[in-house]
Amino acid sequence: MSTDAAAATVRTSIEVEAPIERAFRVFTDEFGTFKPPEHNLLQAELAETIFEPRVGGYLYDRGVDGSECRWARVLAYEPPHRVLLSWEISPQWQLESDPEHASEWEVRFIAETPDHTRVELEHRNLDRHGAGWEGVREGVAGDDGWPLYLRRYADRVTQGR
Repeated sequence: MSTDAAAATVRTSIEVEAPIERAFRVFTDEFGTFKPPEHNLLQAELAETIFEPRVGGYLYDRGVDGSECRWARVLAYEPPHRVLLSWEISPQWQLESDPEHASEWEVRFIAETPDHTRVELEHRNLDRHGAGWEGVREGVAGDDGWPLYLRRYADRVTQGR
């Protein structure tokens, strides 16, 4: 059985008033400042979210008790133009241990002018999650998914000007 690739993909974008280098740096270095703290799978209260800026690095949450939840792996890291990560969260909103069942999300940074950057996010291959993948699509596409992250990200970029 095959799934239409478009149905298994979520796309969203935002424009920020910042040079491409700053737009990229805020997204990667400050990811934890705009990620909603309630968006985590930890049993403990969230202390921080860490983005390891290298291929093979992780995007993970750390609890106040020191516990960690590695929910994304960096697959490509190309400053200041692109970052590609795995999405290792199942349709049951639990960690996915099988990389074959992980989707991918790519963030591209496009300089529109020297001080204006378009940020495009594409979350694809959602059907790799197997049964219930449509719920993941609905979650990341909904108002509390990637659109919320990008709005909070844009606010963070603006605050730092």
